[in-house]
Amino acid sequence: MSFIDTSSKSTSSSYQKGNPLYIVMLTLVATLGGLLFGYDTAVVNGAEKSLVEFYIAKITAPANFEYAVKIITQYKIMMAVVLFLVFGIISGQIVKLLGKKKGLISGAIILGILLIWIIGFIAKAIPTDAGALKDSVDTIKGFVIASALIGCVIGGSVAGFISRALGRKNGLFIAAFAFFISAIGAWNPEGLNFFGTLPVYSFVIYRIIGGIGVGLASMISPMYIAEIAPADIRGKLVSFNQFAIIFGMLVIYFVNYFIAKQGNEQWLITDGWRLMFLSGAIPAGIFIVLLFFVPETPRFLVLNGQEDKALKVLNKIAGNKQAAIILEEIKATLHEANAPWLSYGFLVIFVGIMLSVFQQFVGINVVLYYAGNIFRNTGASTDSSLLQTIIVGAVNLAFTVVAILTVDKFGRKLLMIIGSIGMAISMFALGLTFFTGQTGENLTPLQGYAALAFMLIYTAAFAMSWGPVCWVLLSEIFPNSIRAAMSIAVAAQWIANWIVSLTFPMMNDNVWLTSQFNHGFSYWIYGVMGILSAVFVWKMVPETKGKTLESMEGLWLKKK
Repeated sequence: MSFIDTSSKSTSSSYQKGNPLYIVMLTLVATLGGLLFGYDTAVVNGAEKSLVEFYIAKITAPANFEYAVKIITQYKIMMAVVLFLVFGIISGQIVKLLGKKKGLISGAIILGILLIWIIGFIAKAIPTDAGALKDSVDTIKGFVIASALIGCVIGGSVAGFISRALGRKNGLFIAAFAFFISAIGAWNPEGLNFFGTLPVYSFVIYRIIGGIGVGLASMISPMYIAEIAPADIRGKLVSFNQFAIIFGMLVIYFVNYFIAKQGNEQWLITDGWRLMFLSGAIPAGIFIVLLFFVPETPRFLVLNGQEDKALKVLNKIAGNKQAAIILEEIKATLHEANAPWLSYGFLVIFVGIMLSVFQQFVGINVVLYYAGNIFRNTGASTDSSLLQTIIVGAVNLAFTVVAILTVDKFGRKLLMIIGSIGMAISMFALGLTFFTGQTGENLTPLQGYAALAFMLIYTAAFAMSWGPVCWVLLSEIFPNSIRAAMSIAVAAQWIANWIVSLTFPMMNDNVWLTSQFNHGFSYWIYGVMGILSAVFVWKMVPETKGKTLESMEGLWLKKK
């Protein structure tokens, strides 16, 4: 069930007579959820190499075979549990999509097939030769680095329920506490290991908790802003959340760089990476404190029969003279909608899911999570690779601003297609740069600079298109009466994100692929996805610039 706001222009003008500074301050507090979203997802970029060296790489040594057996066995068990969680969520979305009867049958079939696969997966013998153990390192590495995304799937899936049952403000509190607990636990997974696992999987569990915070914030932060803001500046204020996500990534890139400068490589492997994760407790703690000073949104309060409290909030936002008028407008323009998700046919659902999937399959999170690894493959030192990562973050931030300023001028489709083509060309060129070197470490200085340039072009192309504009499209293509169906697209996005982050180390560090393509193979895959995403937007995605939601309803009904 969702609640649809069809506020009139009079509400917007009434807000403008209130206290705009107060509205901006509330927006800035809510965007801390977005900042922590970016901070938490990108912190692993600087710690990735150290984590692998400290916990995983040693399993290839013959003397550590007993440890290898434990880490691979527990990996299998945790992967089985995670897959059941993820596919359970998928089954739940299928039930919502197809209805109880068909949905439960389909979900049961999916989980049954998964169970058969898991039995074979767990029963598979643990490898003993060095080559097979190296592949196990790559697989476990992907699982550990991408572990937060498991939590993102969970958090994103329950965000709608929490925001309706507990409120937008309480949902942000839960997200903030999840960020704080994750930062402390990931800092010392040995000392705070209450799970009976190896320390590396204690780390994974704390990262999953942080991921739940990310998933919650990814939906509730922009929801809070949208329900506090006047209608005519709502788009700009909500856009600050995307800006905050990128800004959070840039901040942690700087933090990682300065932490890495405090010691040598060995110190970074044993202690430095811990401080990178611990640093997240600072913005999370600030977020928790500031949330005590912000109100619940008037719309949520009205929906729960707390009109007196809603009026008090509106008095602060809009002024005493207009608060009562706005309250009546909210009561008159908020109504429940609970239409079946297939009311407008399957096409709108398919387009939403594929927009989310392509946003991840073009490889952006390879850049966000593994940029340091990529630059080290060019021969850069750890310090240099982290500095280059800062440059990538700065470009990401700058071109996100470009998207915010141009999306209503040039339209959604044009920006998305241009971005897809730019990303495809950059990824093909980046793959070719690695392919032409004898090994990653033997790239010439010119090839190293070329790799950095292609990464920056790719990042700029994504930031001005698929980064923010995909979210704009997702918020516009779903008609009001099935707006809740957007949750299936959000879940698909986090699942696709997890798949890409999990598989990149398998492709990039695989012995055979490296010998054949020299780290270039994975980038060519993402280049192909860039081409496919451009064709998809051109052929399947409607232009929503300047169109009302009512006209979108008519469009999907015609295509039904």
